[in-house]
Amino acid sequence: MKELFTRRNILELGLGSAVVAVCNRTAANSATPAETKNQEGNNMPTIKEFNAFGEELERLLVLRNAPIAVKMLKSEADIPKGAFRPKKDKNKHYAQCQVFGLSRRDRMTVAMLKGDNWCLGPLLAYGLVEMPDMPAGNPKMQYKRFEHGKFVGILTGPLKSALFEPDLVLIYSDTNQLRDMLLSLKEEEKPGVRSNFFPISCAFCVTNPILDNEYWINLPDPGEYARALTQPGEMIFSIPTPKLTGFVEGLRKFYKESMFAHEQMAVESDFPQPDIYRQLFAKWGMDHS
Repeated sequence: MKELFTRRNILELGLGSAVVAVCNRTAANSATPAETKNQEGNNMPTIKEFNAFGEELERLLVLRNAPIAVKMLKSEADIPKGAFRPKKDKNKHYAQCQVFGLSRRDRMTVAMLKGDNWCLGPLLAYGLVEMPDMPAGNPKMQYKRFEHGKFVGILTGPLKSALFEPDLVLIYSDTNQLRDMLLSLKEEEKPGVRSNFFPISCAFCVTNPILDNEYWINLPDPGEYARALTQPGEMIFSIPTPKLTGFVEGLRKFYKESMFAHEQMAVESDFPQPDIYRQLFAKWGMDHS
Protein backbone atom coordinates (compact mmCIF):
# COMPACT_ATOMS: atom_id res chain seq x y z
CA MET A 1 0.00 0.00 0.00
CA LYS A 2 1.50 3.32 -1.06
CA GLU A 3 1.67 5.79 1.81
CA LEU A 4 4.54 8.19 1.18
CA PHE A 5 4.30 11.62 -0.37
CA THR A 6 7.25 13.35 -1.98
CA ARG A 7 7.62 16.80 -0.40
CA ARG A 8 8.03 15.45 3.12
CA ASN A 9 6.76 12.61 5.22
CA ILE A 10 3.45 14.16 6.12
CA LEU A 11 2.01 10.96 7.46
CA GLU A 12 3.63 11.56 10.82
CA LEU A 13 2.58 15.21 11.13
CA GLY A 14 0.19 15.62 13.97
CA LEU A 15 -2.55 18.11 13.18
CA GLY A 16 -4.70 18.13 10.09
CA SER A 17 -5.87 21.32 8.44
CA ALA A 18 -5.87 24.50 10.52
CA VAL A 19 -8.70 24.78 13.03
CA VAL A 20 -11.37 26.76 11.26
CA ALA A 21 -15.00 27.64 11.07
CA VAL A 22 -17.96 25.64 12.22
CA CYS A 23 -21.18 26.27 10.36
CA ASN A 24 -24.16 27.27 12.49
CA ARG A 25 -26.72 25.45 10.41
CA THR A 26 -27.21 21.80 9.49
CA ALA A 27 -28.56 20.80 6.10
CA ALA A 28 -31.26 18.29 6.96
CA ASN A 29 -33.08 15.80 4.78
CA SER A 30 -30.24 15.76 2.27
CA ALA A 31 -30.48 13.32 -0.63
CA THR A 32 -27.40 12.14 -2.42
CA PRO A 33 -27.35 11.48 -6.17
CA ALA A 34 -27.08 7.72 -5.57
CA GLU A 35 -30.48 7.81 -3.87
CA THR A 36 -32.38 9.39 -6.76
CA LYS A 37 -32.42 9.46 -10.53
CA ASN A 38 -30.21 12.03 -12.17
CA GLN A 39 -31.74 15.42 -11.42
CA GLU A 40 -30.62 16.67 -14.84
CA GLY A 41 -33.06 14.36 -16.61
CA ASN A 42 -30.94 11.28 -17.33
CA ASN A 43 -30.74 7.96 -15.55
CA MET A 44 -27.79 7.33 -13.29
CA PRO A 45 -24.74 6.15 -15.27
CA THR A 46 -23.47 2.65 -14.64
CA ILE A 47 -20.18 2.11 -12.84
CA LYS A 48 -18.60 1.24 -16.20
CA GLU A 49 -19.82 4.57 -17.60
CA PHE A 50 -18.46 6.44 -14.57
CA ASN A 51 -15.08 4.80 -15.18
CA ALA A 52 -15.21 5.81 -18.86
CA PHE A 53 -15.95 9.41 -17.81
CA GLY A 54 -12.89 9.32 -15.58
CA GLU A 55 -10.65 8.17 -18.41
CA GLU A 56 -12.12 10.76 -20.79
CA LEU A 57 -11.75 13.64 -18.35
CA GLU A 58 -8.10 12.79 -17.78
CA ARG A 59 -7.49 12.66 -21.52
CA LEU A 60 -9.45 15.75 -22.59
CA LEU A 61 -8.13 18.00 -19.84
CA VAL A 62 -4.62 16.47 -19.83
CA LEU A 63 -4.84 16.15 -16.05
CA ARG A 64 -1.77 15.35 -13.98
CA ASN A 65 -3.83 13.31 -11.54
CA ALA A 66 -7.11 11.45 -11.39
CA PRO A 67 -10.58 12.96 -10.98
CA ILE A 68 -11.81 11.76 -7.58
CA ALA A 69 -15.03 9.80 -7.15
CA VAL A 70 -16.59 10.73 -3.79
CA LYS A 71 -19.31 8.74 -2.02
CA MET A 72 -20.83 9.44 1.36
CA LEU A 73 -21.10 6.19 3.30
CA LYS A 74 -24.31 5.29 5.08
CA SER A 75 -22.82 2.15 6.60
CA GLU A 76 -19.59 0.17 6.65
CA ALA A 77 -21.29 -2.34 4.36
CA ASP A 78 -20.96 0.25 1.56
CA ILE A 79 -17.15 0.06 1.69
CA PRO A 80 -15.86 -1.94 -1.30
CA LYS A 81 -13.50 -4.83 -0.77
CA GLY A 82 -9.87 -3.74 -0.89
CA ALA A 83 -10.47 -0.15 0.16
CA PHE A 84 -7.76 1.23 2.44
CA ARG A 85 -8.97 1.97 5.98
CA PRO A 86 -6.23 3.96 7.73
CA LYS A 87 -7.00 3.19 11.38
CA LYS A 88 -8.06 -0.42 10.84
CA ASP A 89 -5.33 -1.36 8.35
CA LYS A 90 -2.31 0.67 9.50
CA ASN A 91 -3.30 2.27 12.83
CA LYS A 92 -2.81 5.69 11.21
CA HIS A 93 -4.88 8.85 10.92
CA TYR A 94 -5.22 11.39 8.13
CA ALA A 95 -6.80 14.70 7.34
CA GLN A 96 -9.38 14.37 4.58
CA CYS A 97 -7.36 16.58 2.23
CA GLN A 98 -4.47 14.11 2.55
CA VAL A 99 -6.80 11.30 1.51
CA PHE A 100 -7.93 13.31 -1.52
CA GLY A 101 -4.23 13.34 -2.39
CA LEU A 102 -3.92 9.57 -1.95
CA SER A 103 -6.90 9.03 -4.26
CA ARG A 104 -5.91 11.45 -7.01
CA ARG A 105 -2.13 10.97 -7.06
CA ASP A 106 -1.59 7.44 -5.76
CA ARG A 107 -4.96 6.28 -7.15
CA MET A 108 -6.01 4.61 -3.91
CA THR A 109 -9.54 3.87 -2.79
CA VAL A 110 -9.81 5.05 0.81
CA ALA A 111 -12.65 4.86 3.36
CA MET A 112 -12.50 7.51 6.08
CA LEU A 113 -14.70 6.88 9.10
CA LYS A 114 -14.82 8.92 12.29
CA GLY A 115 -11.85 7.14 13.87
CA ASP A 116 -9.62 7.64 10.83
CA ASN A 117 -9.77 11.44 10.99
CA TRP A 118 -7.06 13.75 12.30
CA CYS A 119 -8.73 17.06 11.45
CA LEU A 120 -11.69 18.95 12.88
CA GLY A 121 -13.24 20.24 9.64
CA PRO A 122 -14.45 17.07 7.93
CA LEU A 123 -15.73 15.58 11.20
CA LEU A 124 -18.07 18.54 11.58
CA ALA A 125 -18.91 19.13 7.91
CA TYR A 126 -19.73 15.51 7.16
CA GLY A 127 -21.84 15.10 10.31
CA LEU A 128 -19.57 12.45 11.82
CA VAL A 129 -19.63 14.15 15.24
CA GLU A 130 -22.12 16.28 17.11
CA MET A 131 -21.80 20.05 16.98
CA PRO A 132 -19.83 21.24 20.03
CA ASP A 133 -21.44 23.67 22.47
CA MET A 134 -18.85 26.32 21.63
CA PRO A 135 -18.13 26.96 17.93
CA ALA A 136 -14.49 26.88 16.88
CA GLY A 137 -13.10 29.61 14.71
CA ASN A 138 -15.35 32.04 12.87
CA PRO A 139 -19.06 31.14 13.15
CA LYS A 140 -19.84 33.24 10.06
CA MET A 141 -18.12 30.76 7.76
CA GLN A 142 -21.17 29.18 6.20
CA TYR A 143 -20.15 25.87 4.71
CA LYS A 144 -23.00 23.43 4.89
CA ARG A 145 -23.04 20.30 7.03
CA PHE A 146 -24.61 16.94 6.57
CA GLU A 147 -27.10 15.96 9.23
CA HIS A 148 -25.35 14.36 12.20
CA GLY A 149 -25.52 10.57 12.00
CA LYS A 150 -26.72 10.42 8.38
CA PHE A 151 -23.33 9.11 7.22
CA VAL A 152 -20.63 7.05 8.91
CA GLY A 153 -17.85 8.27 6.64
CA ILE A 154 -16.64 9.15 3.17
CA LEU A 155 -15.23 6.98 0.39
CA THR A 156 -12.88 8.28 -2.29
CA GLY A 157 -11.10 6.74 -5.24
CA PRO A 158 -9.99 7.50 -8.80
CA LEU A 159 -13.06 7.89 -11.00
CA LYS A 160 -11.40 5.88 -13.77
CA SER A 161 -11.35 2.69 -11.68
CA ALA A 162 -13.87 3.28 -8.87
CA LEU A 163 -16.07 0.29 -8.06
CA PHE A 164 -18.87 2.43 -6.63
CA GLU A 165 -21.38 5.05 -7.74
CA PRO A 166 -20.13 8.47 -6.61
CA ASP A 167 -22.18 11.32 -5.22
CA LEU A 168 -19.62 13.84 -6.45
CA VAL A 169 -16.54 14.17 -8.64
CA LEU A 170 -13.62 16.38 -7.62
CA ILE A 171 -11.11 17.60 -10.19
CA TYR A 172 -7.85 19.20 -9.06
CA SER A 173 -6.76 21.28 -12.03
CA ASP A 174 -4.51 24.16 -12.94
CA THR A 175 -6.16 27.46 -13.83
CA ASN A 176 -5.95 26.83 -17.59
CA GLN A 177 -7.81 23.54 -17.22
CA LEU A 178 -10.32 25.20 -14.91
CA ARG A 179 -10.97 27.89 -17.52
CA ASP A 180 -11.69 25.23 -20.15
CA MET A 181 -14.13 23.48 -17.83
CA LEU A 182 -15.97 26.72 -17.10
CA LEU A 183 -16.10 27.76 -20.75
CA SER A 184 -17.56 24.35 -21.66
CA LEU A 185 -20.62 24.86 -19.42
CA LYS A 186 -23.98 25.75 -20.91
CA GLU A 187 -24.71 29.47 -20.82
CA GLU A 188 -27.60 28.97 -18.41
CA GLU A 189 -25.33 27.06 -16.02
CA LYS A 190 -22.56 29.64 -15.77
CA PRO A 191 -24.32 32.09 -13.43
CA GLY A 192 -24.91 29.21 -11.00
CA VAL A 193 -21.25 28.32 -10.51
CA ARG A 194 -20.34 28.97 -6.88
CA SER A 195 -16.90 29.69 -5.45
CA ASN A 196 -15.06 29.83 -2.15
CA PHE A 197 -11.53 30.99 -1.44
CA PHE A 198 -11.31 30.44 2.32
CA PRO A 199 -10.94 27.47 4.68
CA ILE A 200 -12.06 24.85 4.88
CA SER A 201 -11.70 23.43 1.40
CA CYS A 202 -12.59 19.83 2.33
CA ALA A 203 -16.00 21.04 3.54
CA PHE A 204 -16.97 23.48 0.81
CA CYS A 205 -15.89 21.16 -2.02
CA VAL A 206 -18.08 18.28 -0.77
CA THR A 207 -21.11 19.30 1.27
CA ASN A 208 -22.29 22.39 -0.60
CA PRO A 209 -22.11 20.83 -4.10
CA ILE A 210 -23.90 17.65 -3.02
CA LEU A 211 -26.64 19.35 -1.03
CA ASP A 212 -27.35 22.11 -3.57
CA ASN A 213 -26.47 20.23 -6.80
CA GLU A 214 -24.18 23.07 -7.88
CA TYR A 215 -20.75 23.37 -9.45
CA TRP A 216 -18.21 24.77 -6.99
CA ILE A 217 -14.69 26.19 -7.33
CA ASN A 218 -12.52 26.04 -4.22
CA LEU A 219 -9.03 27.26 -3.45
CA PRO A 220 -7.10 24.62 -1.45
CA ASP A 221 -6.71 26.01 2.06
CA PRO A 222 -3.41 26.44 3.96
CA GLY A 223 -3.75 23.08 5.72
CA GLU A 224 -4.29 21.31 2.42
CA TYR A 225 -1.26 23.04 0.92
CA ALA A 226 0.99 22.20 3.88
CA ARG A 227 -0.15 18.64 4.57
CA ALA A 228 -1.65 17.34 1.33
CA LEU A 229 0.95 18.75 -1.07
CA THR A 230 -1.26 20.76 -3.40
CA GLN A 231 0.81 22.49 -6.06
CA PRO A 232 0.90 26.22 -6.87
CA GLY A 233 -1.95 27.06 -9.21
CA GLU A 234 -4.12 24.07 -8.31
CA MET A 235 -7.84 24.65 -7.83
CA ILE A 236 -10.64 22.24 -6.89
CA PHE A 237 -13.66 21.92 -9.17
CA SER A 238 -16.65 20.03 -7.76
CA ILE A 239 -19.13 18.33 -10.09
CA PRO A 240 -22.25 16.80 -8.49
CA THR A 241 -23.04 13.43 -10.03
CA PRO A 242 -26.42 14.57 -11.47
CA LYS A 243 -24.48 17.06 -13.61
CA LEU A 244 -21.63 14.77 -14.67
CA THR A 245 -23.07 13.36 -17.92
CA GLY A 246 -23.99 16.80 -19.22
CA PHE A 247 -20.65 18.19 -18.11
CA VAL A 248 -18.66 15.59 -20.04
CA GLU A 249 -20.84 16.11 -23.12
CA GLY A 250 -20.23 19.86 -22.92
CA LEU A 251 -16.49 19.39 -22.56
CA ARG A 252 -16.39 17.15 -25.63
CA LYS A 253 -18.24 19.79 -27.64
CA PHE A 254 -15.98 22.56 -26.35
CA TYR A 255 -12.78 20.83 -27.44
CA LYS A 256 -14.30 19.92 -30.80
CA GLU A 257 -15.93 23.23 -31.72
CA SER A 258 -14.84 26.19 -29.59
CA MET A 259 -12.45 28.78 -30.99
CA PHE A 260 -10.99 29.03 -27.48
CA ALA A 261 -10.13 25.35 -27.18
CA HIS A 262 -6.86 25.27 -29.12
CA GLU A 263 -5.42 28.75 -28.85
CA GLN A 264 -1.66 28.85 -29.44
CA MET A 265 0.38 30.92 -26.99
CA ALA A 266 2.10 33.78 -28.82
CA VAL A 267 2.46 37.55 -28.47
CA GLU A 268 1.38 38.32 -32.04
CA SER A 269 0.10 41.66 -33.28
CA ASP A 270 -2.84 41.76 -35.69
CA PHE A 271 -3.82 38.19 -34.85
CA PRO A 272 -6.74 36.61 -36.76
CA GLN A 273 -10.02 37.84 -35.32
CA PRO A 274 -13.23 35.87 -34.85
CA ASP A 275 -16.13 36.87 -37.12
CA ILE A 276 -17.92 38.86 -34.43
CA TYR A 277 -14.77 40.93 -33.84
CA ARG A 278 -14.43 41.69 -37.55
CA GLN A 279 -18.08 42.65 -37.89
CA LEU A 280 -18.02 45.02 -34.94
CA PHE A 281 -14.65 46.56 -35.80
CA ALA A 282 -15.93 47.24 -39.33
CA LYS A 283 -19.12 48.75 -37.92
CA TRP A 284 -17.05 51.07 -35.73
CA GLY A 285 -14.84 52.08 -38.66
CA MET A 286 -11.75 50.40 -37.23
CA ASP A 287 -9.04 48.28 -38.84
CA HIS A 288 -9.77 44.57 -38.67
CA SER A 289 -8.39 41.27 -39.94
